[in-house]
Amino acid sequence: MGDGAGVGEWGTQDVGPGAADRATAGVSQRAADRAAAGNEPGVGERATADVGAGAAIRPTTGLSPRPADPAASVGVQIQDDGLARVTLRRGYAGNAIDLATARGLLDAARACERAAVRAVLLTGEGKSFCVGGDLREFSRLTGEALEKHLLAVTDALHHALRTFASIDAPMVAAVQGAVAGAGIGLAAAADVTLAADNVTFTAAYTGIGYSPDAGVSWQLPRLVGPKRALEMLLTNRRVSAAEASTIGLVSRVIPSGELAAEAERTVETLRRGPTSAFGATRRLVASGQTTDLARHLDDEAAALAAAAASDEGREGVAAFLDKRTPDFTPVAFRP
Repeated sequence: MGDGAGVGEWGTQDVGPGAADRATAGVSQRAADRAAAGNEPGVGERATADVGAGAAIRPTTGLSPRPADPAASVGVQIQDDGLARVTLRRGYAGNAIDLATARGLLDAARACERAAVRAVLLTGEGKSFCVGGDLREFSRLTGEALEKHLLAVTDALHHALRTFASIDAPMVAAVQGAVAGAGIGLAAAADVTLAADNVTFTAAYTGIGYSPDAGVSWQLPRLVGPKRALEMLLTNRRVSAAEASTIGLVSRVIPSGELAAEAERTVETLRRGPTSAFGATRRLVASGQTTDLARHLDDEAAALAAAAASDEGREGVAAFLDKRTPDFTPVAFRP
């Protein structure tokens, strides 16, 4: 993929899984998963959340008769205080997204949804946050088997992104090294994206004849503008951390040695915040990209009225009048 690949240094040439989003994989599947989940873990049981939900509905592919192990590819830990840590665990492969990783992300998103977490921290082990799709896995298939496999990968990955977007809890992503293909989609899906100063972003899809997935063709135009988005997607040029900050692809650039600590501080601040108000704000910002001003003003008014009447709203106003710091943490999540 030449200079546009941005991933050769890490021993793999990877991009996003590739197929377009399957709209039919959305709400009905999620409802079925919830019904099948049974008893949900109580607060005292949240130290480590399960990552195996939904196995019965996973589509099979022609790759291998053996079931994949999503938990080995994606770790999720849900703490008693409501903080969820989601970690890409394939650092040896640049956290390239194979089928198991896509399913692991979906299982992690479902676990966060069931536990009603207050904030999510998304990280990737190793030198690179995520170099995109696992081309080594994809290259072992051809024709209809490959199409079926990529549909399974993108169905799981896109369902995970939809689930993370639907919950109230804000997400912080800490990214480092190479971020390519679907890795850009994961980074862009976060509400706050903190980038190490050594990070590089490369779309990479068209360099191997693929088209975008993971919401990249939806997120990039909204973050950096249609012209810059098309340039990134068509030329596959590398975008440095400094440029990513300038064009709005990331929230802030942090010295690489300080990234983990700053991510912890940021997600802890969000964990202590008004989760329901955060959720309403996230939805307003997302819907504001497509609704007209009159409708959006109505949506803002309704959301504000609901927030003001909520426990969070009452606590926030009382704390302001009492000149104290508000405590938005529900009793169930307090030490």
